[in-house]
Amino acid sequence: MSQSMTSAANTGSASDRLQALGLALPELGDNPYYVHHRTVGSSIYISGQLPYQDGWLQGQGTVGRDVELETARSLARHAVLNCLAAAVQAVGDLDRVRIVQMLVFVASTPDFGEQSKVANAASELLIEVLGEKGRHARTAIGVAGLPLNSPVEIQMVCTAV
Repeated sequence: MSQSMTSAANTGSASDRLQALGLALPELGDNPYYVHHRTVGSSIYISGQLPYQDGWLQGQGTVGRDVELETARSLARHAVLNCLAAAVQAVGDLDRVRIVQMLVFVASTPDFGEQSKVANAASELLIEVLGEKGRHARTAIGVAGLPLNSPVEIQMVCTAV
């Protein structure tokens, strides 16, 4: 993590930092089978989010075969934005969100072995936007497949502050 990333995360609101990066939280569509988040006390459990943008899945395939590392990193950033959108649905304000744990699932070939580099892109964005509240426990897992042939899915646990 660069010094500029941590110092930039100490200025302005989280929404201002997100906007400065040229990003915005997406609108999450309803699903008849599950909710995007469930709040228990101050804990917020975020359902697995795929890299949707404007209603479209941004990529399909297997990392290490059909999808390059940098593309997978970009998809992880999209997925984590959707996680943040779900967290904001739960608490109403991005500045009230603290990330506790992030699970990053990467559909990858058995010999890929760089799932953590894919996950790093999502972690970096969380820290850029939320500062110290974006630092989290994390697991990056390679899997044989994900819903809709997505290369990346991210699940989170957050807390309201």
